[in-house]
Amino acid sequence: TMDSTLHYIHNDSDLSTNSSFSPEEERKSKVQDVVPQALLDQYLSMTDPSRAQTVDTEIAKHCAYSLPGVALTLGRQNWHCLKDTYETLASDMQWKVRRTLAFSIHELAVILGDQLTAGDLVPVFNGFLKDLDEVRIGVLKHLHDFLKLLHLDKRREYLYQLQEFLVTDNSRNWRFRAELAEQLILLLDLYSARDIYDYLRPIAFSLCADKVSSVRWISYKLVSEMVKKLYMASTSTFVVDLMNELVEKFCRCHKWSGRQTFVFICQTISEDDCLPMDQFA
Repeated sequence: TMDSTLHYIHNDSDLSTNSSFSPEEERKSKVQDVVPQALLDQYLSMTDPSRAQTVDTEIAKHCAYSLPGVALTLGRQNWHCLKDTYETLASDMQWKVRRTLAFSIHELAVILGDQLTAGDLVPVFNGFLKDLDEVRIGVLKHLHDFLKLLHLDKRREYLYQLQEFLVTDNSRNWRFRAELAEQLILLLDLYSARDIYDYLRPIAFSLCADKVSSVRWISYKLVSEMVKKLYMASTSTFVVDLMNELVEKFCRCHKWSGRQTFVFICQTISEDDCLPMDQFA
């Protein structure tokens, strides 16, 4: 049964764009024919708050951990069986439960396809973005994996929210900012030159001036990749404007640390061949 389910999911990738569940189908009872119904009913019953309190406080976390596997087994055609349970877990009072879902939401998006992801997962994803840092780090670590599955117009909506990742509950949580820099390097492939210049550039410059050296070193790589991406774009004015700003902001900085940052960025640009040498000069 598992083999046939996997075969269905991997060979019907266009299902998400060609069909949708009608209101009548959404209201169907949680019945499917992939696994014994009693087994699924037992799993779904474990998210009952009263049961969780009396049996095991960790049971909701275990359910959340297993949910992508259950979704994969049932297939996206049976997502209606799990949708309510997923939403219940996503709003659980325990942050560990929400954190578990946050770390796997990108995997669930692959299983469900773009249409179900846009309708059922994006609202949950947006909620996680405003959650505790322990939950936000889950979506941040796989930000690129999730956003690449969305349509371009929906993906661009998150450009306005990337700046919020610079703010954390604990300012000493430098690994959060380091992860942001890593993800931004990957996100460069998903956005246009204008979007990179308008939205990602200010974040990159802010990270280059971070108090923690580990964050700065990743940010130098981010800026060099940004230079490379903008240089390869059809509109060359962006890369010229970016380089002029690097000179103005860091090379002519009154602090030695800013001038040092400029040297390190130049080193990275040179080592990674991000620009032709005449342009670099």
